[in-house]
Amino acid sequence: MLFSNKSSKRFLLLKTTVVTAMAASVIAFSNGPVAFATSSKLTTVYHVYLNSTYIGNVTDKEVVNKVIAEKVDTAKKSFKDANFNIGSQVQYIPEQVFRAATTNQDTVQTIKDTFQLQAEASALVIDGKPVVYLGNKETAEDVVKKLKLQYVTEEQLTELEARKAKSDASLPALQENETRIVDVRLSKNVSIEDENIAPDQMMSADDAVTFLQKGTLEEKKYAIQAGDVLETIAQDHGLAKADLLALNPDLTEDTLLQIGQDINVTALQPFVEVIVDKEVNQQEVIPFANEVVEDSSMPKGETKEKQQGQNGSRSVTYAITEQNGVTVKKDQSSEQIIQQPVNHIVVKGTKAIPSRGEGSFAWPAVGGYISSQMGYRWGKMHKGIDIARPSDRTIKAADNGVVVSAGWSGGYGNRIIIDHQNGFRTLYGHMASLNVHAGQTVSKGTAIGVMGSTGDSTGIHLHFEVYKDGGLVNPLSYLK
Repeated sequence: MLFSNKSSKRFLLLKTTVVTAMAASVIAFSNGPVAFATSSKLTTVYHVYLNSTYIGNVTDKEVVNKVIAEKVDTAKKSFKDANFNIGSQVQYIPEQVFRAATTNQDTVQTIKDTFQLQAEASALVIDGKPVVYLGNKETAEDVVKKLKLQYVTEEQLTELEARKAKSDASLPALQENETRIVDVRLSKNVSIEDENIAPDQMMSADDAVTFLQKGTLEEKKYAIQAGDVLETIAQDHGLAKADLLALNPDLTEDTLLQIGQDINVTALQPFVEVIVDKEVNQQEVIPFANEVVEDSSMPKGETKEKQQGQNGSRSVTYAITEQNGVTVKKDQSSEQIIQQPVNHIVVKGTKAIPSRGEGSFAWPAVGGYISSQMGYRWGKMHKGIDIARPSDRTIKAADNGVVVSAGWSGGYGNRIIIDHQNGFRTLYGHMASLNVHAGQTVSKGTAIGVMGSTGDSTGIHLHFEVYKDGGLVNPLSYLK
């Protein structure tokens, strides 16, 4: 059959039965009782099939083989390690005829236009689906190994494989602070299968590892625009802010973003993850507990240490599962107490003594706010805090104690000083009137006077000072 130029690219699919019948007829023709095959008038033509599709016929197979060889040579320049498989793609069926009606030129052109090389490859098949193609089985196995080595060392992997090869799977107890890999596996079912593919589908081992881990070989970049913040950038690209920071290790939540700065916004979609099961032994501190013992014979507000606390220690073994380096499970498998902790014991007095303070101060006014804090003011030290605008001008004793001074005192105006009999003294200044006298015992919350503006004062307020063991301290450190 002759092909015109217009029809040379049309494929005539022949059924297997037709091809078989043709082959049978050739055999019968050449071996029949009338030996036409010996006639000098007979010539041989070759019917060419590409992937079982009839292409045309030629008088010499080498014209087709030459085209294919040229394609192979060209491909090998780009894919040096590929093994090309063409045996099953092109088939020739010879036929002896009296008159050769061939389509050499059309057949060769069709081969040039339609023939695609196929390379032998090993596919990594994940859950039944081919995902990446490698040059051979050894390279595919190397990719699986490289994936695992992202999360364990070569030494750990070698030791694990040697241990699995032994029939005795029993393991000794871990030594102190020892880590042992129990298993390294992939999160999905992965197998290696032979495939014939277009050579440009093959990957290098390193590219395959990257592709399996990220779901892509190309990272997507985003240039910072005016007004951008990390939260909106992440949201616009389908990421959580934590994922965006993980993709860009040089960024933190406090980083000042620069307009035009490129950041990685690749949404990772790994095809498979590495699961590592490990056992970890570590020594841990057992914190001591704080224990308070009440003593009714000791004045309220007093404490004393009866026993110092001492931390204990334990040796604990954990069974840990990590997925792509992130711990997803942690169970304690064993524990050994090395040293028991010793409680810290404090004795606390509960005996109420009206003249003795409890060690903490109540707010000395009825409401109000701090209008001036302790510190340098107007070139000199302001020794306490000022409390102004209360709901009620009553001034109250901040704690139990004995009044040691009540009266006029220059710039303080009407002033009261209370000794709390526990190392603390409190001072109340600028009062309009006083309700107590020196030597009087007062309880916490007792009304001792009325807020005013006596002495060096610019308005109605209470000036409140606190002394501990004779030294001035900040009242805000002791007010409750």
